[in-house]
This record gives sequence, structure tokens and C-alpha cells, in this order.
Amino acid sequence: MVSGHLFHCRKNSWPPEEYVGRTALQLLDLDGGSPPEQAWRRRLNSHANILKEFSVTFMEAMKMMTLGVRLWSYVREEASHGRKAPIDPFTRERCKPSASQGVPLGGMGSGSISRGFRGEFKNWHIIPGLCENSPVMENQFSIFVSRDSGNKKYSSVLAPGHHEGLKKCNDSGISSWDWNLSGQHSTYHALFPRAWTIYDGEPDPDLKISCRQISPFIPHDYKDSSLPASVFVYTLVNTGRDRAKVSLLMTWANSIGGFSHHSGGHFNEPFIGDDGVSGVLLHHKTAKDNPPVTFSIAACETQNVSVTVLPVFGLSGENHVSAKEMWDTMSKDGHFSRENFNAGCSMPSSSGETLCAAVSASTWVEPHGRCTVAFALAWSSPKVKFQKGCTYNRRYTEFYGTSERSSSINLVHDALTKYRLWEEEIEKWQDPILKDEKLPEWYKFTLFNELYFLVAGGTVWTAFGETSPAYQHKHSKKGTKSESVKDNHVKPAAEQVSDGDDPPNGEERSVSMYAAVHGSQMPEQTSGLRSQEPIPYLLSKDGPENVGKFLYLEGVEYIMWNTYDVHFYASFALLDLFPKIELSIQRDFADAVLYEDRRRVKFLADGTSGIRKVKGAVPHDLGTHDPWHEMNAYNIHDTSKWKDLNPKFVLQVYRDFAATGDMTFGRDVWAAVCAAMDYMDQFDRDCDGLIENDGFPDQTYDAWTVHGISAYCGGLWLAALQAAATMAHRLGDRPYAEKYKLKFMKAKAVYEAKLWNGSYFNYDSGTSSNSRSIQADQLAGQWYAASSGLPPIFDEHKIRSALQKIFEFNVMKVKGGRMGAVNGMTPKGKVDETCMQSREIWTGVTYGVAANMLLHGMEHQGFITAEGIFLAGWSEDGYGYWFQTPEGWTTDGHYRSLVYMRPLAIWAMQWALSPPKAILEAPKVNLMDRIHISPQAVRAVGEIGVRKIAPDNRCIPSSTFQCEC
Repeated sequence: MVSGHLFHCRKNSWPPEEYVGRTALQLLDLDGGSPPEQAWRRRLNSHANILKEFSVTFMEAMKMMTLGVRLWSYVREEASHGRKAPIDPFTRERCKPSASQGVPLGGMGSGSISRGFRGEFKNWHIIPGLCENSPVMENQFSIFVSRDSGNKKYSSVLAPGHHEGLKKCNDSGISSWDWNLSGQHSTYHALFPRAWTIYDGEPDPDLKISCRQISPFIPHDYKDSSLPASVFVYTLVNTGRDRAKVSLLMTWANSIGGFSHHSGGHFNEPFIGDDGVSGVLLHHKTAKDNPPVTFSIAACETQNVSVTVLPVFGLSGENHVSAKEMWDTMSKDGHFSRENFNAGCSMPSSSGETLCAAVSASTWVEPHGRCTVAFALAWSSPKVKFQKGCTYNRRYTEFYGTSERSSSINLVHDALTKYRLWEEEIEKWQDPILKDEKLPEWYKFTLFNELYFLVAGGTVWTAFGETSPAYQHKHSKKGTKSESVKDNHVKPAAEQVSDGDDPPNGEERSVSMYAAVHGSQMPEQTSGLRSQEPIPYLLSKDGPENVGKFLYLEGVEYIMWNTYDVHFYASFALLDLFPKIELSIQRDFADAVLYEDRRRVKFLADGTSGIRKVKGAVPHDLGTHDPWHEMNAYNIHDTSKWKDLNPKFVLQVYRDFAATGDMTFGRDVWAAVCAAMDYMDQFDRDCDGLIENDGFPDQTYDAWTVHGISAYCGGLWLAALQAAATMAHRLGDRPYAEKYKLKFMKAKAVYEAKLWNGSYFNYDSGTSSNSRSIQADQLAGQWYAASSGLPPIFDEHKIRSALQKIFEFNVMKVKGGRMGAVNGMTPKGKVDETCMQSREIWTGVTYGVAANMLLHGMEHQGFITAEGIFLAGWSEDGYGYWFQTPEGWTTDGHYRSLVYMRPLAIWAMQWALSPPKAILEAPKVNLMDRIHISPQAVRAVGEIGVRKIAPDNRCIPSSTFQCEC
């Protein structure tokens, strides 16, 4: 934990009374109606400015012109097949991104809907990989108030009417509603997975209102955290002298965003459920044969609350009650007819027609009294289908079945009857961090709010059933060549589409990742734990951690599932909160390492072709349109030649193994660890134990070229050698423990001699103009070693010196530390302009660097570094990236790739502050010292030393440090 109070820990930096009157907070402080002090806040009348996207320089455009032409051709080819390319910089969204996001709805992996801080429902991500950003403005909460005296009546949509097209004359649609809320006295408070909207005397001056949004994101709860449902709890406090009749209204369109409601064939249906839960089902027929979706909007009827519904209303009033007529009924009566519950299913909508539904909850609030009214929203699409044909059951179907209708009704029922239990568990999880006075306030709510990505980042969580890849493999033939599973979900091999060039004559077009492939040129292993058979976990439902399969996108603009080089940063969140999901992902990649897919792919950076998945190489991602079966959707570079993926796999596996103490997991994935390590031998061309980069962007910085030995990849390799040696020792594989320790000793001497310049590690050992640049991420390997309880890779003074250099140059020389850590900085203190990525600030990398600083006792520097991301992205004076944190931004705040995975790395900071017991106690026992190697091998390492390394004539003498080259 943090020791002592921190220099920059500002007390009451976000005092709630500056946003909501203290009296209102005290009145609403019942049953959770008042927001916590540690929450992110905005006034509802805040301006939502349009965000500014980055642009490449003229020189960068010239360098990438050939790539751009190939990428354009590839995007068009995918579009001709009705598919979206995983990377498409040419297509722009109809709705320009703005600074208007808020906490998303629902749990993980069942589709998501976001809700902006001003109340609009937007960013529809129901169909995997497809996100509709535009808000559906028919989806609203509204209020109608009348007093006993009869001379006061108020009605308003509970959202500011800042939307194009509202308030048209003679309109029978939603423009006819009363958009009377200014938002001046209304505020939004966010602490994921909950949010509060406080209406302090709007629209009725004598009524205080709190709307509490609750979603079931509960760490270590693998059931409720998968549920597609949210609850909206209204707390009403009457401060007037007269009794008030209050009717709250929830309206919802039969739409999944965009123009989906125009496709026709949709219908609505009222229902009365158990325990007073009543509402309307909205059955939505999706386009392009995607699985249907059923929405359920409902309220809970109690002794004090009466619930009525209007199953159907339209915008035009031609075939149904119009939106204006619906509003007029509520303004006059405050409720609908009880007979509406007997209406049955409506007629299916025609093309171009919008069907909407409404649920009203009415109550009387006595003078100086209070009342609670609860609504719920659920959406059920039990099957998830990918564009190349595979269909899976979602995780929640294990508990609610595969019927859209019944599961939707049961989901809203359970949400309305269980939300108090959800909140109790959420508070138990969050309170220790929120009440830790040693932590800065901005850190507390940013830590929780960055978790929005696990819901809104395009997550898919499948059940482990008959439609899973494991089941399909279990019922397929094994052999050296694959046999495609001929069922309703997988096409025969002859019908499968191949990306890129055709294979040579006589070679099969399709190879399943779940069939063992032999004959690879990868060196065979000698470990006794080596197995050519598939990892058993993927063959049976009775695996050690049956939590299903989990996918999340790299970003909503980069549509690739479980992008592994980015998961390296983000995975701390899953490991801390849902460790069984993290181990499931690692098992998927472990299995993938041992197999290959020989379908041909064209790589867009240089126009060459290669096979889709090479045996021994860790895949870049699990695919886009057919995850698990067609990996490596990324096709800019040949990632089988990347130098960071395999070390990252080994480091993540060891960290997870060390943190969980799961020996079964360790034994199951050990063969893949050995394969991944041995695969890297080909990149150690001078046999000094250290891998070399190949003069192209062969790592996660895929536009930033590396020559020779690099600080980033070389450091990851050193850490991976140490992790593999330690893991081998713990698993009893003595030969491999000795092998990796010996390599580590050799490689470390070479790495330091080639790259250490006295104060930090050079970017690479080449002779390019940026070889001496200061890379913010240069100590990524040491970060993982420390996070895993491994001994330091380098002397502590070198680690702290390099981190201090990064802090002084990459952080503080950019807007005084108010932006985060720029990726590259020259020794002269100028931003490295080598390429677009060297001049960018990557949000997730900044959090990772901050975590590394915390791990090495540099608390002040660590929090200042991470605070730059808060100030630029989340603060009221920043650029407006809350709940859509991009991959990175330039020094003038222009973003690249909104809603991105890597910023989950803020949980690496929490991991550094509160590591699990197994990690905390690991430094007490240095397992590397227990791995004994022969004296002859030790002497051989000493003889390699520095004498085998040619002196570097580029070294510049300095009075401040002694070069060790």
C-alpha cells in the first residue's frame, strides 16, 4: 500500500456540495439515493464538445502511402463480402464523437448499451463488432407532477433537450414532448458500475429527485456479472407543503441503434410478472440473419406504487397512438389504462415504421415525505453469431435458458428483486479503496470508471456448450491435417473463405486451430511435460474453470478479439476481479500456440504473403469474424515475426500462475510456454541468448521501427527467461529451469552492455537517429517481473534511474506533466517525431509506467504520471475522453482510437499497491537462486561477457556517467 500521505493528494478536490446542495444530499441520503463523495461529476448543462481526431503529417502520409492503398483495397474486398474489416480508417461514423459519455448498462459479454451523462442511450453494441453511436432519443425517462392544491403541475423529459430536430412545429413525435429541463440544477455522478443523476428542484422546485443506475458488475460473481440488465431507482423527496402525485415514465423504442427500427417485422407485447414486476416486451427482428433481440422494460408495483403500460405508440400516429397523444394522456391522467395489459402482441411493424412502448409508475409523496420507484431494463439475445457462421450461446443462458421471451421477463424480475444485494456486494468491493485516505481522489473514481470497457468495449461471454469450439473439436477427427466440423455452424473446408493468396497446389485451404499439426520446422522440445495432444481443458465441459469463453475487442475501431499485445496491459483488471476469466483466456492462447493454420494471408505493410498462424508463435488476436477458428485478423505485418508476443505470453502465464497458485493451470499450459520460448531461438542469431529485432515495427508499436536489440522487446525477453526458469523450477522441470537461467545470465550481460548509457536504456542498438531516444515503455519487462514477485532484472539503481529519466523527460517536459508519458523523447528533451506512435501519449502505457514507479518506491512520480491521463482525459478542463478513453492522444490532445482496451492498465497500479499475498511474499524466496547450473556453464557465461560485444563508437563521453559499452 501507499506509505504516508502523497504530495499531490488534494483533499476535497471534487466536493459534491459544489454540484449539489448539501441539504439535497442529506434529504436523498436514504437507500443509496445520495451519490458517494468519491465520484466523477458533471452538470447536465455541461457542453459536450466534438472530439478532435489525430492526423498524420505529410511525411508520415508519404511513408504509409503504399500501405494505405493496400488497406483501402482490403477494406473494399471485405465490404464486398458483407463484412467490416478489422481496421478501417476510411469509414467515418454518422454521429461524430463528443464528450458526452457516461456509465454503460448491464454486465459483461451480453451486448451493451451506454448512457451519456445527460441521459441519452447510445453506443449500441448488441451485435458483436458492430457499434451504433447515435442516441435513440425516444428512449427517455420523464416526470409528471401535480399538487393537491391543483394550481401546480410540472412535466418534463428528465434530460436536456440538446438534440438536433427537437421542438419542430406541428410534430406528433417526440418533439411534442416537454423538454423543459435546463440541467442547470441537475448533476451526474459516476462510479462504475453505478451512476446517480440528481435533480435538485428540476422541474418541480419542491421536489428533490435521485435516479440511481445500477448494473450487475460484481467481481468474482460469474453469474450475475454476465446479465444484460440494469435498474434505475428513483428516490423522491417532497419538500413542499402539498401532497404531490408523481408519475415517472420510461419510454423505449424497438431498436438496437442506427436505423434498425426501420427494417420492419418488430412487435411489442405487455406482460404481468411475479412480485409486482410488470412491463412491455419489445421483440426485435435483426437484419442479415443476426439473432433476434427482446427488450424488456418494467417497473415494480408496490403498496405505494401503481404500474401501467402503453404497449405500442408510434411517431407518426398513422397506425398507432402517436407520441404526442401518449404524452398528452400522461400529462392529463398520470397513468395509462389497466386494460392495456390484456392487449396481447401487436401487429409486426412495417418497413420504415418505429414502434415504441411506455411504462408508467405513479405514487403519492406526502409533504416532507419520500418514496422509491424502481424501473428495470433487460435485453435478451441468447445466441451470438459471428459473420463467418459460428453461433454460440451467451453465458447467461446457463442460468436463464435460450428463449428470448422468458429470459427477458426473468432478467427484469431478478434485477428488480436483487439490485439491493448487487449494491451491497459492489460497496464491499469498492469501500476499502474509496476510504483509503492515502490515495488521491482522482485515482479512486478513475480506477473504477476505467472498467467501463469490460462492458462497453464489445465483450462477448459465451457458455461452454454444444456450440463452443471445444465441443466442435471434441467431435471432429484428429490428425496432421484438419477435418472441418460439418454442422450448422461451421462450413466444410472447401466452402471456407481464404483471405489473401491461395496456397500452393495440393495444400489444404483450411486448418482448424483445434487439430494438432505436426511437421513444423519449430525445434522439438525435450521437456518431460511436453505434449503433442490438445490441452484437455478445451476438450471437455468439465474443465478446471468452467466459466465459459470470454472475448473483448482491442477497441471499437480496431475490431479484433483479445488482442494479446494489448491484453498484456489490460489483463491486470481481469486477473484482479475475474481471475477465472483471465485463466480461461490464457488457456485459449496456450492451446493456440501449439497449432497452426496454413491458410494464406497477404500482409499489407510489404505486400508479401504467409500462413495465417505459425506453430509456436503466439497469435496477435483470436480473430474477428470467426474467433477461435480463424485467428490473426490483424494483417498489417506478419505477427509470427513479432518479438513481443511470445515473451508477453510467458510473462502473463507466470504472473497468473504465481498470483493464483493454480498448479493445474501451470501444468496445463507448460507445454505452450516451452513452445513459445523455443520459437524465439530463431531470433537470437548470434547465440548470445538475446533476441534481435529485424528493422521493421515488429512489436506492439507497429509503426515504430526497431533495429537490433531493443530496450522494449529485449527487456521483455529477459523477464520471460526469468519467468520461464522460475516456472520450470516450480513445476519440477529441472532441465528447462537450468536452460532458461543460463540464457538469462548470458542475455542480461549483452543487453546491459549494448543499451545502458549510464542513466537509461537506449531505444535500440541500431544507428538510426532515434536509437538513443528515451522510450517510456523501456522497462516493461521489469514491470512484469516486479508485478509477478520475481527478482529485479537489473540493479535497483538502474531501474530507478531509468524511471526517473522517463518522469523528467517523457512526462514533465510535456505540458508540465498534465498529459501523461509521451512514448518517445530525445535526449535533448524534444518529442521524438520519428513516427506517429513515437510522438503519441498512450494512455495504457502511461498507467503501466506509473505502476512500475509504484513498484519501485517512486510513489510521487507514479501518481503524477498517471494523473496526466486523468487531467487530459477525465477532468472538466480536459479533452472529454471520459468513458471512451482512447489508445492515445497527441501533445495537443487529438485522439486516436476511442474506447480502447489498454487503459484498463490502471488496474496494474492497484495491483502494485495491493498485490495478492502470494506475490507479496514471493521476494522472500528467490527461486532463481535455487536453480543450480554447472560451474562450466557459469564460466561460459563469464567468457561471453562484454568481450564478445564489439565496442559502440557512437558512445559520447560524459562527465555525468560512465558508458559501459
